[in-house]
Amino acid sequence: MRLHKKIFKRLILLFMTLCLSGCTPFTENNLIEEISPITFLSISKGDEGKVNVSTILPPLSKENKSVMSQEVSLLKEGVQKYNLNFYQEIKFGQMRMLVISEELGKEGIMSIINVLLTDPDVPLRIYLVIVKGNFEEYLGSKLDKDENLDYSFYRMLKHYEEKNQGEITVVNLHEFKNLLYTPYSDPFLPVFRVQENEVSYEGTALFQDDKLVEIISSLDDRIFQLINNDHYVEVLPIPEFEVVLGHVKSKTIVDIDSSYSTMTYTVNLDTRIEEYQGDMQLFDPKQLKKIKIDIETHLEKQTHELVKKIQELKVDPLQLGIQTKRPFSKPMGEKKWIEMFEKMDIKIKYNINIEPLTDANSKKQDF
Repeated sequence: MRLHKKIFKRLILLFMTLCLSGCTPFTENNLIEEISPITFLSISKGDEGKVNVSTILPPLSKENKSVMSQEVSLLKEGVQKYNLNFYQEIKFGQMRMLVISEELGKEGIMSIINVLLTDPDVPLRIYLVIVKGNFEEYLGSKLDKDENLDYSFYRMLKHYEEKNQGEITVVNLHEFKNLLYTPYSDPFLPVFRVQENEVSYEGTALFQDDKLVEIISSLDDRIFQLINNDHYVEVLPIPEFEVVLGHVKSKTIVDIDSSYSTMTYTVNLDTRIEEYQGDMQLFDPKQLKKIKIDIETHLEKQTHELVKKIQELKVDPLQLGIQTKRPFSKPMGEKKWIEMFEKMDIKIKYNINIEPLTDANSKKQDF
């Protein structure tokens, strides 16, 4: 069963942590002049079961920087090879990001995650990212123009994490570990696409255990941001109605009936209209109400399709299985929950509260 499988994995991780994090008779060299604290690692699929490990060296020096790559069988072997070919010793203390290729994600990243978790030098707040395309080539083409491109990438992720905005998915190592090893949950990560020497946000990668099984984008990704947590989204474009909703705040309520046959998902949104290019007169309360109902119906349909897709994938990134816990009763097994969730009837209800439209400039003129 999936639950037993997760418990077994947690016991293995605990054993590895106890073995690797104990006292050591050796004193490590941490002289600032002799170490190179890397800020990120990029890992992609290599030949014959190997992986390519890349980074920028030196990361924190004014010397000319270059992209260095190694094809290895083990992650730590790549770090060792860096140390044998670079005058400073590699350290993980300042590591901020781990960039994983889409191909590697589909094969499974359990071993990589466990290596990071059992290394006391790796901070748990490093960001995990999935990349579509050749990230190493992108680094090489952009490094001459922007020596701090890795730091800029990190600052963008940090910005959206701190603001708790649902514009993009942001997941760190600690959060991924919890989703991976906790019952009634499956992990997810942000996806960025490398295209024409640019990196752009693509959407969210859904995992079954440690394997990438689906990438959702566009409106599906926006909906996922809103229903996964009580998030704030700055803009929510809905091209079908030529409207852009702004400052969207969500509050979700999940209810599963006692027979576990029907799940009702209620999403309450507070928002305002930022832009409208249609023919309706939205200053008229009746027409504003009509477009509100149209948007609710549209989002209900799209959300229902997204949840159905999640059911078909047999994953639970929304942690809906937690709703099955009842006082004074034995928790349902995770395998049983997934089987029931797959067959469950889904009902979606949106309640949108749109601020009345007013002439924003009139207040300025009165002032």
